[in-house]
Amino acid sequence: EGRRHTRMLLLRTLLPAAVSSRCCRLVPPLAALASASPADAAAVRAFSMQQAAVVAAQRQRRVHRGVLGGLRMCSGGGGSALADLERDIQAQGEVVRELKAAAERDEAAIKAAVERLLALKAQLPAPVEPPPAKSGGKGGGGKGGGGRGGGGKGGGGSGAAEAELSESEIFRVRLDKAQAVAAGGHTPYAYSFAPTHSSATFAEAFDSLSPGAEDASAEVALCGRVMTKRSFGKLAFFTVQDGEGTFQLYLDKKRLGAAFRPFLDATDGGDFVGVKGGVKRTDKGELSVLVAEATLLTKALRPLPDKWKGLADVNKRYRQRYLDMIVNPRVRATFAARARITSYLRRYLDERGFLEIETPCLNAQPGGAEAKPFETYHNALGLDLTLRIATELYLKRLVIGGVERVHELSATRRCEQRLFTPTAV
Repeated sequence: EGRRHTRMLLLRTLLPAAVSSRCCRLVPPLAALASASPADAAAVRAFSMQQAAVVAAQRQRRVHRGVLGGLRMCSGGGGSALADLERDIQAQGEVVRELKAAAERDEAAIKAAVERLLALKAQLPAPVEPPPAKSGGKGGGGKGGGGRGGGGKGGGGSGAAEAELSESEIFRVRLDKAQAVAAGGHTPYAYSFAPTHSSATFAEAFDSLSPGAEDASAEVALCGRVMTKRSFGKLAFFTVQDGEGTFQLYLDKKRLGAAFRPFLDATDGGDFVGVKGGVKRTDKGELSVLVAEATLLTKALRPLPDKWKGLADVNKRYRQRYLDMIVNPRVRATFAARARITSYLRRYLDERGFLEIETPCLNAQPGGAEAKPFETYHNALGLDLTLRIATELYLKRLVIGGVERVHELSATRRCEQRLFTPTAV
Protein backbone atom coordinates (compact mmCIF):
# COMPACT_ATOMS: atom_id res chain seq x y z
CA GLU A 1 0.00 0.00 0.00
CA GLY A 2 2.86 2.39 0.74
CA ARG A 3 4.45 1.82 -2.68
CA ARG A 4 1.07 2.17 -4.41
CA HIS A 5 0.39 5.43 -2.58
CA THR A 6 3.82 6.78 -3.63
CA ARG A 7 3.21 5.87 -7.26
CA MET A 8 -0.20 7.56 -7.29
CA LEU A 9 1.32 10.72 -5.81
CA LEU A 10 3.93 10.68 -8.57
CA LEU A 11 1.24 10.29 -11.23
CA ARG A 12 -0.89 13.07 -9.73
CA THR A 13 2.17 15.33 -10.00
CA LEU A 14 3.30 14.41 -13.51
CA LEU A 15 0.11 13.59 -15.39
CA PRO A 16 -1.53 17.07 -15.29
CA ALA A 17 1.67 18.67 -16.59
CA ALA A 18 1.96 16.06 -19.34
CA VAL A 19 -1.65 16.55 -20.47
CA SER A 20 -1.81 20.33 -20.14
CA SER A 21 1.36 20.74 -22.22
CA ARG A 22 -0.23 18.62 -24.96
CA CYS A 23 2.23 15.81 -24.34
CA CYS A 24 -0.46 13.19 -24.08
CA ARG A 25 1.86 10.64 -25.64
CA LEU A 26 3.77 10.57 -22.29
CA VAL A 27 0.77 9.17 -20.44
CA PRO A 28 0.94 5.52 -21.63
CA PRO A 29 4.69 5.16 -20.77
CA LEU A 30 4.11 6.64 -17.29
CA ALA A 31 1.16 4.36 -16.77
CA ALA A 32 3.21 1.39 -17.89
CA LEU A 33 5.95 2.25 -15.36
CA ALA A 34 3.48 2.62 -12.53
CA SER A 35 1.27 -0.40 -13.28
CA ALA A 36 2.95 -3.01 -11.12
CA SER A 37 -0.35 -4.85 -10.70
CA PRO A 38 -3.71 -5.03 -12.51
CA ALA A 39 -5.33 -2.90 -9.86
CA ASP A 40 -2.66 -0.24 -10.26
CA ALA A 41 -3.02 -0.28 -14.04
CA ALA A 42 -6.77 0.20 -13.84
CA ALA A 43 -6.37 3.07 -11.39
CA VAL A 44 -3.77 4.75 -13.57
CA ARG A 45 -5.92 4.45 -16.69
CA ALA A 46 -8.95 5.89 -14.94
CA PHE A 47 -6.92 8.74 -13.50
CA SER A 48 -5.30 9.59 -16.88
CA MET A 49 -8.72 9.70 -18.57
CA GLN A 50 -10.04 11.89 -15.78
CA GLN A 51 -7.13 14.31 -16.14
CA ALA A 52 -7.55 14.47 -19.91
CA ALA A 53 -11.25 15.22 -19.50
CA VAL A 54 -10.52 17.94 -16.96
CA VAL A 55 -8.00 19.66 -19.23
CA ALA A 56 -10.38 19.48 -22.19
CA ALA A 57 -13.17 20.95 -20.08
CA GLN A 58 -10.89 23.84 -19.06
CA ARG A 59 -10.17 24.62 -22.69
CA GLN A 60 -13.87 24.48 -23.49
CA ARG A 61 -14.65 26.98 -20.71
CA ARG A 62 -12.00 29.34 -22.08
CA VAL A 63 -13.75 29.22 -25.44
CA HIS A 64 -17.14 30.01 -23.90
CA ARG A 65 -15.69 32.88 -21.84
CA GLY A 66 -14.87 34.61 -25.10
CA VAL A 67 -11.13 34.08 -25.33
CA LEU A 68 -11.75 33.50 -29.04
CA GLY A 69 -14.34 36.23 -29.37
CA GLY A 70 -12.55 37.96 -32.21
CA LEU A 71 -12.31 34.78 -34.27
CA ARG A 72 -14.43 35.90 -37.20
CA MET A 73 -12.85 39.31 -37.50
CA CYS A 74 -11.18 39.99 -40.81
CA SER A 75 -8.37 42.02 -39.20
CA GLY A 76 -6.87 42.76 -35.79
CA GLY A 77 -6.34 39.74 -33.51
CA GLY A 78 -8.46 37.34 -35.57
CA GLY A 79 -5.44 35.47 -36.92
CA SER A 80 -4.01 34.80 -33.44
CA ALA A 81 -7.40 33.62 -32.13
CA LEU A 82 -7.78 31.28 -35.09
CA ALA A 83 -4.32 29.83 -34.47
CA ASP A 84 -5.20 29.25 -30.80
CA LEU A 85 -8.40 27.49 -31.79
CA GLU A 86 -6.58 25.27 -34.25
CA ARG A 87 -4.08 24.30 -31.55
CA ASP A 88 -6.95 23.52 -29.15
CA ILE A 89 -8.63 21.38 -31.79
CA GLN A 90 -5.39 19.52 -32.40
CA ALA A 91 -4.89 18.95 -28.67
CA GLN A 92 -8.46 17.73 -28.23
CA GLY A 93 -7.96 15.39 -31.15
CA GLU A 94 -4.95 13.93 -29.35
CA VAL A 95 -7.11 13.40 -26.27
CA VAL A 96 -9.70 11.53 -28.33
CA ARG A 97 -7.02 9.35 -29.92
CA GLU A 98 -5.49 8.54 -26.53
CA LEU A 99 -8.89 7.54 -25.14
CA LYS A 100 -9.57 5.31 -28.13
CA ALA A 101 -6.13 3.71 -27.90
CA ALA A 102 -6.52 2.82 -24.21
CA ALA A 103 -6.49 -0.87 -23.31
CA GLU A 104 -9.87 -0.57 -21.60
CA ARG A 105 -12.07 1.77 -23.62
CA ASP A 106 -14.39 4.06 -21.68
CA GLU A 107 -17.14 4.72 -24.22
CA ALA A 108 -18.72 7.47 -22.11
CA ALA A 109 -15.44 9.35 -21.85
CA ILE A 110 -14.80 8.90 -25.58
CA LYS A 111 -18.26 10.21 -26.44
CA ALA A 112 -17.80 13.25 -24.21
CA ALA A 113 -14.36 13.98 -25.68
CA VAL A 114 -15.71 13.70 -29.24
CA GLU A 115 -18.56 16.07 -28.42
CA ARG A 116 -16.07 18.60 -27.07
CA LEU A 117 -13.98 18.22 -30.22
CA LEU A 118 -17.03 18.87 -32.41
CA ALA A 119 -17.90 21.90 -30.29
CA LEU A 120 -14.43 23.32 -30.88
CA LYS A 121 -14.65 22.70 -34.61
CA ALA A 122 -18.01 24.48 -34.65
CA GLN A 123 -16.18 27.64 -33.57
CA LEU A 124 -14.20 27.70 -36.84
CA PRO A 125 -15.27 30.42 -39.28
CA ALA A 126 -17.46 29.31 -42.15
CA PRO A 127 -15.51 28.84 -45.41
CA VAL A 128 -16.00 31.53 -47.98
CA GLU A 129 -17.97 30.15 -50.92
CA PRO A 130 -16.32 30.85 -54.29
CA PRO A 131 -18.39 32.90 -56.71
CA PRO A 132 -20.34 30.78 -59.20
CA ALA A 133 -18.43 30.15 -62.38
CA LYS A 134 -19.70 32.04 -65.35
CA SER A 135 -21.18 30.01 -68.13
CA GLY A 136 -18.46 29.22 -70.62
CA GLY A 137 -15.28 30.79 -69.25
CA LYS A 138 -11.98 29.03 -69.49
CA GLY A 139 -13.54 25.62 -69.88
CA GLY A 140 -14.26 26.33 -73.52
CA GLY A 141 -17.45 28.38 -73.21
CA GLY A 142 -17.99 32.12 -73.15
CA LYS A 143 -18.53 33.84 -76.43
CA GLY A 144 -18.19 31.17 -79.02
CA GLY A 145 -17.16 28.56 -76.45
CA GLY A 146 -17.72 24.88 -76.76
CA GLY A 147 -16.19 21.65 -75.64
CA ARG A 148 -17.12 19.92 -72.40
CA GLY A 149 -17.36 23.20 -70.52
CA GLY A 150 -19.13 24.87 -73.46
CA GLY A 151 -21.95 27.24 -72.86
CA GLY A 152 -22.56 30.94 -72.72
CA LYS A 153 -23.11 32.91 -75.86
CA GLY A 154 -22.55 30.62 -78.80
CA GLY A 155 -21.28 27.69 -76.75
CA GLY A 156 -22.44 24.74 -78.86
CA GLY A 157 -20.41 21.94 -77.31
CA SER A 158 -22.03 18.68 -76.28
CA GLY A 159 -20.58 19.04 -72.77
CA ALA A 160 -22.93 21.94 -72.01
CA ALA A 161 -25.96 19.69 -72.43
CA GLU A 162 -24.34 16.67 -70.76
CA ALA A 163 -22.93 18.47 -67.71
CA GLU A 164 -26.09 17.93 -65.64
CA LEU A 165 -26.75 14.34 -66.79
CA SER A 166 -25.69 11.09 -65.18
CA GLU A 167 -23.57 8.63 -67.11
CA SER A 168 -26.56 6.37 -67.81
CA GLU A 169 -28.57 9.33 -69.11
CA ILE A 170 -25.67 10.38 -71.34
CA PHE A 171 -25.53 6.82 -72.69
CA ARG A 172 -29.24 6.96 -73.48
CA VAL A 173 -29.00 10.35 -75.22
CA ARG A 174 -26.06 9.27 -77.34
CA LEU A 175 -27.71 6.00 -78.26
CA ASP A 176 -30.76 7.94 -79.44
CA LYS A 177 -28.48 10.07 -81.62
CA ALA A 178 -26.93 6.95 -83.15
CA GLN A 179 -30.39 5.55 -83.87
CA ALA A 180 -31.44 8.88 -85.42
CA VAL A 181 -28.39 8.79 -87.73
CA ALA A 182 -29.27 5.24 -88.76
CA ALA A 183 -32.89 6.23 -89.37
CA GLY A 184 -31.66 9.01 -91.68
CA GLY A 185 -30.03 6.47 -93.97
CA HIS A 186 -26.44 6.74 -92.67
CA THR A 187 -24.63 4.17 -90.58
CA PRO A 188 -23.26 5.51 -87.26
CA TYR A 189 -20.50 2.88 -87.50
CA ALA A 190 -18.84 3.20 -90.89
CA TYR A 191 -16.93 0.30 -92.41
CA SER A 192 -13.97 2.29 -93.72
CA PHE A 193 -12.52 5.69 -94.48
CA ALA A 194 -9.48 6.47 -96.63
CA PRO A 195 -7.43 9.39 -95.24
CA THR A 196 -4.78 11.08 -97.32
CA HIS A 197 -2.88 12.56 -94.39
CA SER A 198 -2.29 11.97 -90.71
CA SER A 199 -2.05 14.87 -88.28
CA ALA A 200 1.77 14.80 -88.48
CA THR A 201 2.01 14.66 -92.28
CA PHE A 202 -0.76 17.27 -92.59
CA ALA A 203 1.17 19.72 -90.39
CA GLU A 204 4.41 19.02 -92.26
CA ALA A 205 2.91 19.37 -95.75
CA PHE A 206 1.29 22.76 -95.09
CA ASP A 207 3.77 24.19 -92.60
CA SER A 208 4.60 27.12 -94.91
CA LEU A 209 0.99 28.40 -95.06
CA SER A 210 0.88 31.87 -93.49
CA PRO A 211 -1.76 33.00 -90.93
CA GLY A 212 -5.06 33.94 -92.57
CA ALA A 213 -4.14 32.21 -95.85
CA GLU A 214 -6.12 29.45 -97.55
CA ASP A 215 -4.97 26.81 -100.03
CA ALA A 216 -8.01 26.43 -102.29
CA SER A 217 -6.34 23.86 -104.53
CA ALA A 218 -5.52 21.44 -101.73
CA GLU A 219 -7.70 18.39 -101.22
CA VAL A 220 -7.08 16.50 -97.99
CA ALA A 221 -8.89 13.78 -96.07
CA LEU A 222 -8.29 13.15 -92.37
CA CYS A 223 -10.03 11.25 -89.61
CA GLY A 224 -9.79 10.96 -85.85
CA ARG A 225 -11.53 11.28 -82.50
CA VAL A 226 -13.34 14.49 -81.53
CA MET A 227 -11.76 15.84 -78.36
CA THR A 228 -13.42 19.28 -78.09
CA LYS A 229 -16.14 21.25 -79.89
CA ARG A 230 -16.48 25.02 -80.09
CA SER A 231 -19.46 26.59 -81.84
CA PHE A 232 -19.90 30.21 -82.93
CA GLY A 233 -23.31 30.12 -84.57
CA LYS A 234 -22.49 29.64 -88.28
CA LEU A 235 -18.92 28.61 -87.51
CA ALA A 236 -17.62 25.65 -85.52
CA PHE A 237 -14.18 24.36 -84.61
CA PHE A 238 -13.38 20.76 -83.66
CA THR A 239 -10.14 19.53 -82.13
CA VAL A 240 -9.56 16.03 -83.50
CA GLN A 241 -6.96 13.52 -82.34
CA ASP A 242 -5.46 10.65 -84.31
CA GLY A 243 -2.58 8.30 -83.56
CA GLU A 244 0.10 10.92 -84.23
CA GLY A 245 -1.30 14.12 -82.74
CA THR A 246 -4.16 16.59 -83.11
CA PHE A 247 -5.53 18.85 -85.84
CA GLN A 248 -8.38 21.35 -86.11
CA LEU A 249 -11.53 21.27 -88.22
CA TYR A 250 -12.91 24.55 -89.58
CA LEU A 251 -16.62 24.05 -90.23
CA ASP A 252 -18.44 26.87 -92.05
CA LYS A 253 -22.18 26.74 -92.65
CA LYS A 254 -21.75 28.51 -96.02
CA ARG A 255 -19.47 25.70 -97.18
CA LEU A 256 -21.31 22.73 -95.66
CA GLY A 257 -24.81 24.02 -96.34
CA ALA A 258 -27.72 21.98 -94.97
CA ALA A 259 -25.39 19.33 -93.55
CA PHE A 260 -23.84 21.80 -91.07
CA ARG A 261 -26.40 21.71 -88.26
CA PRO A 262 -27.26 17.95 -88.41
CA PHE A 263 -23.56 17.09 -88.22
CA LEU A 264 -23.02 19.32 -85.18
CA ASP A 265 -26.08 17.94 -83.44
CA ALA A 266 -25.10 14.33 -84.09
CA THR A 267 -21.48 14.54 -82.88
CA ASP A 268 -20.18 14.54 -79.32
CA GLY A 269 -16.79 14.37 -77.66
CA GLY A 270 -15.26 10.94 -78.25
CA ASP A 271 -16.88 10.35 -81.67
CA PHE A 272 -14.74 9.40 -84.65
CA VAL A 273 -15.26 11.61 -87.70
CA GLY A 274 -13.83 11.73 -91.21
CA VAL A 275 -13.57 14.97 -93.18
CA LYS A 276 -12.54 16.09 -96.64
CA GLY A 277 -11.80 19.61 -97.85
CA GLY A 278 -9.19 22.29 -98.26
CA VAL A 279 -6.59 23.78 -95.97
CA LYS A 280 -6.74 27.07 -94.08
CA ARG A 281 -4.58 28.66 -91.42
CA THR A 282 -6.61 30.84 -89.10
CA ASP A 283 -5.67 34.37 -88.14
CA LYS A 284 -4.32 32.99 -84.85
CA GLY A 285 -2.04 30.62 -86.76
CA GLU A 286 -3.91 27.34 -86.25
CA LEU A 287 -3.61 25.02 -89.27
CA SER A 288 -7.11 23.71 -90.03
CA VAL A 289 -9.01 21.52 -92.45
CA LEU A 290 -11.55 23.69 -94.27
CA VAL A 291 -14.30 21.07 -94.21
CA ALA A 292 -16.35 20.52 -97.34
CA GLU A 293 -17.62 17.04 -96.46
CA ALA A 294 -17.99 15.55 -92.98
CA THR A 295 -18.90 11.99 -92.02
CA LEU A 296 -19.65 10.44 -88.64
CA LEU A 297 -17.53 7.26 -88.58
CA THR A 298 -18.14 5.93 -85.08
CA LYS A 299 -20.61 7.14 -82.43
CA ALA A 300 -19.22 7.06 -78.88
CA LEU A 301 -21.87 6.13 -76.32
CA ARG A 302 -19.91 7.19 -73.25
CA PRO A 303 -18.27 10.57 -72.56
CA LEU A 304 -14.57 11.25 -72.35
CA PRO A 305 -12.98 12.16 -69.00
CA ASP A 306 -13.21 15.79 -67.99
CA LYS A 307 -10.94 18.01 -70.11
CA TRP A 308 -9.47 19.91 -67.15
CA LYS A 309 -9.52 17.32 -64.36
CA GLY A 310 -8.30 14.52 -66.62
CA LEU A 311 -8.28 10.90 -65.46
CA ALA A 312 -7.26 11.26 -61.82
CA ASP A 313 -8.53 7.87 -60.57
CA VAL A 314 -5.42 5.65 -60.55
CA ASN A 315 -7.52 2.48 -60.25
CA LYS A 316 -9.53 3.40 -63.37
CA ARG A 317 -6.35 4.30 -65.24
CA TYR A 318 -5.05 0.75 -64.87
CA ARG A 319 -8.36 -1.05 -65.27
CA GLN A 320 -9.40 0.99 -68.32
CA ARG A 321 -6.12 1.55 -70.10
CA TYR A 322 -7.86 2.72 -73.25
CA LEU A 323 -9.17 5.77 -71.37
CA ASP A 324 -5.69 6.45 -70.03
CA MET A 325 -4.27 6.33 -73.54
CA ILE A 326 -6.95 8.68 -74.88
CA VAL A 327 -6.32 11.47 -72.39
CA ASN A 328 -2.60 10.90 -71.68
CA PRO A 329 -0.44 10.97 -74.84
CA ARG A 330 2.60 10.00 -72.77
CA VAL A 331 1.04 6.61 -72.07
CA ARG A 332 0.66 5.92 -75.79
CA ALA A 333 4.27 7.01 -76.26
CA THR A 334 5.35 4.52 -73.58
CA PHE A 335 3.60 1.64 -75.35
CA ALA A 336 5.15 2.70 -78.65
CA ALA A 337 8.63 2.91 -77.10
CA ARG A 338 8.27 -0.57 -75.62
CA ALA A 339 7.23 -1.99 -78.98
CA ARG A 340 10.26 -0.40 -80.66
CA ILE A 341 12.59 -1.76 -77.95
CA THR A 342 11.36 -5.36 -78.35
CA SER A 343 11.50 -5.00 -82.13
CA TYR A 344 15.11 -3.83 -81.91
CA LEU A 345 16.06 -6.73 -79.61
CA ARG A 346 14.58 -9.25 -82.02
CA ARG A 347 16.25 -7.62 -85.00
CA TYR A 348 19.60 -7.46 -83.19
CA LEU A 349 19.50 -11.17 -82.30
CA ASP A 350 18.17 -12.26 -85.70
CA GLU A 351 21.02 -10.46 -87.47
CA ARG A 352 23.51 -12.47 -85.38
CA GLY A 353 22.08 -15.87 -86.22
CA PHE A 354 19.84 -16.47 -83.22
CA LEU A 355 16.57 -18.35 -83.73
CA GLU A 356 13.47 -17.29 -81.80
CA ILE A 357 11.60 -20.40 -80.71
CA GLU A 358 8.47 -20.43 -78.57
CA THR A 359 8.55 -22.71 -75.54
CA PRO A 360 5.54 -24.08 -73.59
CA CYS A 361 3.85 -21.68 -71.20
CA LEU A 362 2.18 -24.51 -69.25
CA ASN A 363 4.52 -26.85 -67.37
CA ALA A 364 3.84 -30.09 -65.56
CA GLN A 365 6.68 -29.25 -63.20
CA PRO A 366 7.97 -25.69 -62.84
CA GLY A 367 11.68 -25.10 -62.97
CA GLY A 368 14.43 -22.76 -64.00
CA ALA A 369 14.06 -20.32 -61.13
CA GLU A 370 13.37 -20.19 -57.42
CA ALA A 371 9.86 -18.78 -57.46
CA LYS A 372 6.33 -19.75 -56.57
CA PRO A 373 4.31 -20.51 -59.73
CA PHE A 374 0.66 -19.96 -60.54
CA GLU A 375 -1.26 -23.22 -60.56
CA THR A 376 -4.00 -24.25 -62.99
CA TYR A 377 -5.82 -27.37 -64.20
CA HIS A 378 -6.13 -28.72 -67.74
CA ASN A 379 -9.67 -30.03 -68.08
CA ALA A 380 -9.19 -31.99 -71.33
CA LEU A 381 -6.03 -33.78 -70.20
CA GLY A 382 -6.90 -33.95 -66.51
CA LEU A 383 -3.52 -32.56 -65.47
CA ASP A 384 -2.39 -30.18 -62.78
CA LEU A 385 -0.20 -27.61 -64.51
CA THR A 386 1.63 -24.41 -63.62
CA LEU A 387 2.34 -21.26 -65.59
CA ARG A 388 6.01 -21.03 -66.45
CA ILE A 389 8.30 -19.07 -64.18
CA ALA A 390 11.27 -19.24 -66.59
CA THR A 391 12.11 -20.32 -70.14
CA GLU A 392 15.59 -21.49 -69.22
CA LEU A 393 15.14 -25.28 -69.17
CA TYR A 394 13.48 -25.59 -72.58
CA LEU A 395 16.07 -23.30 -74.18
CA LYS A 396 18.88 -25.45 -72.75
CA ARG A 397 17.24 -28.54 -74.24
CA LEU A 398 17.27 -26.82 -77.61
CA VAL A 399 20.99 -26.14 -77.24
CA ILE A 400 21.54 -29.82 -76.36
CA GLY A 401 19.55 -30.75 -79.46
CA GLY A 402 21.93 -28.83 -81.70
CA VAL A 403 20.36 -25.35 -81.94
CA GLU A 404 23.45 -23.42 -80.91
CA ARG A 405 21.94 -19.94 -80.89
CA VAL A 406 18.40 -19.59 -79.60
CA HIS A 407 16.38 -16.92 -77.83
CA GLU A 408 12.84 -16.17 -76.75
CA LEU A 409 11.14 -12.93 -75.69
CA SER A 410 8.26 -14.15 -73.57
CA ALA A 411 6.20 -13.44 -70.49
CA THR A 412 6.77 -15.39 -67.30
CA ARG A 413 4.35 -15.61 -64.40
CA ARG A 414 5.54 -15.60 -60.80
CA CYS A 415 3.16 -15.61 -57.85
CA GLU A 416 5.28 -13.31 -55.69
CA GLN A 417 5.46 -9.76 -54.48
CA ARG A 418 5.41 -6.81 -56.87
CA LEU A 419 9.04 -7.01 -57.89
CA PHE A 420 10.64 -6.35 -61.25
CA THR A 421 12.19 -9.69 -62.23
CA PRO A 422 13.72 -9.53 -65.72
CA THR A 423 14.27 -12.87 -67.39
CA ALA A 424 17.63 -13.49 -68.98
CA VAL A 425 17.46 -15.75 -72.02
